[in-house]
Amino acid sequence: MDVERGKNNSRPGPPPAPVVAPYYYEEGETSSAAGREWTAWIVPMVVVANVAMFIVTMLINNCPHHTQTLRRRCVATFLGRFSFQPLRENPLFGPSSSTLLKLGGLEWDKVVHQHQGWRLVTCIWLHAGVIHLLANMLSLIFIGMRLEQQFGFVRIGVIYLLSGFGGSILSSLFIRNSISVGASGALFGLLGAMLSELITNWTIYSNKAAALLTLLFIIVINLAVGILPHVDNFAHIGGFLTGFLLGFILLIRPQFKWIERRNLPPTTRAKTKHKPYQYTLWVIAMILLIVGFVVGLVMLFRGENGNNRCHWCHYLSCVPTSRWNCGN
Repeated sequence: MDVERGKNNSRPGPPPAPVVAPYYYEEGETSSAAGREWTAWIVPMVVVANVAMFIVTMLINNCPHHTQTLRRRCVATFLGRFSFQPLRENPLFGPSSSTLLKLGGLEWDKVVHQHQGWRLVTCIWLHAGVIHLLANMLSLIFIGMRLEQQFGFVRIGVIYLLSGFGGSILSSLFIRNSISVGASGALFGLLGAMLSELITNWTIYSNKAAALLTLLFIIVINLAVGILPHVDNFAHIGGFLTGFLLGFILLIRPQFKWIERRNLPPTTRAKTKHKPYQYTLWVIAMILLIVGFVVGLVMLFRGENGNNRCHWCHYLSCVPTSRWNCGN
């Protein structure tokens, strides 16, 4: 699930275990309260696209042709040109960092100085290895399928893509000397959207406290993994914040009484589709989202270093210990 970065453009780090989304029980236990249930197809398509892109990546990587020497032997050579880079170079069973960079991996210099802004999007379709890919795709299935069934492919697709984009922006602002790839920012965006959806639709859920605590625990654990070296936690945070704001905008549900207005007496019917606090959160989230994207993009393409404005923020992505050095 983590957007991996190769330290000094080389070695990616270990991904955490997949996230499992908590299940919420809706008030009234009726299908009308939940609204229509959609058939999930965009999430499976994204999974297929990521797997296909990884196969293409390994095809282009062609480890035996570019790497095989007496000291640097490819892994799983029986796979031919699909064999993996030496484990010292990539312990996740995947391609080289140069291949990832060639296919659209995120690197600050190429985005800012070489005007390759498209890398802010293409990097979320690349993965550093089989382990990285499996962890991300399992997480996407666990989280994304349920959300798409409840809210449809358009809204979940928008959240996924914009969250990945937001994660890439924040990553580029703080990390300059590494290559970053993976769908982690987009996945954390779905987690953030789940949290804001629970908050903005608070009144229609039962077991509110249990659902909130479970979701917060999952989020904290996964963000904590981001302090390990070679894991791009800025992409996680950027994706999470983007998805959190988008959840208030796109995942707002109508009041239960408004949905059941035909079955209720006139005196108990809701006068408005949504509650006032839902409209307030919608406006605030929209403003913050637009301002965040504009400020982030302006700072990025002006070449500003986020670490100069926040001297302690680098600890959000890597905390040095006696066992590892965070380097740059």
